[in-house]
Amino acid sequence: MSINCPNSKCDVYKTQYSLVKDGTYFRKNDSRKVQRYKCQSCNSRFSAVTGTLEANQKKRRVNEMVGNLLCSSVSMRRISLILNIHRTTVSRKLTYLAKKSELHQEKYLKSLEQTPVRHIQIDDLITIEHTKLKPLTISVAVDAENRRILGAEVKPIAAFGHLSEISKRKYGKRVSKHKEGLDLLFTKIYKSISKNALIESDEHKFYPQFIAKYLPGAIHSTYKSEKGCVAGQGELKKIHSDPIFAINHTLAMLRANINRLVRRSWCTTKDPEMLTKHIQIYIHFHNTKLIRKSPC
Repeated sequence: MSINCPNSKCDVYKTQYSLVKDGTYFRKNDSRKVQRYKCQSCNSRFSAVTGTLEANQKKRRVNEMVGNLLCSSVSMRRISLILNIHRTTVSRKLTYLAKKSELHQEKYLKSLEQTPVRHIQIDDLITIEHTKLKPLTISVAVDAENRRILGAEVKPIAAFGHLSEISKRKYGKRVSKHKEGLDLLFTKIYKSISKNALIESDEHKFYPQFIAKYLPGAIHSTYKSEKGCVAGQGELKKIHSDPIFAINHTLAMLRANINRLVRRSWCTTKDPEMLTKHIQIYIHFHNTKLIRKSPC
């Protein structure tokens, strides 16, 4: 890890020039010795964790366990009970782990720019914000060859079907931001995808315009949507051979491993931003632990 002077007013800000070791201190929360440093230019003193995401944390020992449980269909309240920590601590750990996972994913997508992905599949998973009258859509893109998740975006959509009028009466008109989510998703991943890649999806009407915008040379193959399995397998289909199995299997894993996405559950999302953070943690967990031989 590169250690640099964190003082923005220093002449050697963010460089290692003139840094010297300045003793150590014992960190109780994980029983480790941490190196201190001194900048000879500005005389500021700091440690190896200054400016990191882990700075000032008091319960470092539970970081990994909280992340594993969040991605194993365990609710936040149950995590606090299992690890004997406060629910607020779990919430803060979720925010910290989401930021760390986001940085890992950015690094992973950057590495793919050297050898771009040649075959991807995209689809949307529908969930709810506290009630079925306020649905959310999660736009997901995966590498079809190894089922690693490239990106996911959560956005609100209007209620549909017989719930549409009920939703309007109770909560007013709900603005759909599905297109904004797709635009944001492609903005993040298009540089990691080959210009002449094969993109597979269902027949959703929004996909072609964004594929044409960001990957005009790509081949877009669409398949008719089929009904999912009734119970136990989420987004997996009843048909014998599913042409977009990679994305449907990934969405089924999302439902199985994130408690708030389970269809029949009392653990529903109250804040879409927290769902976004939860999915960011799961993406890193999925790519590094559930998918073998991951380069992440």
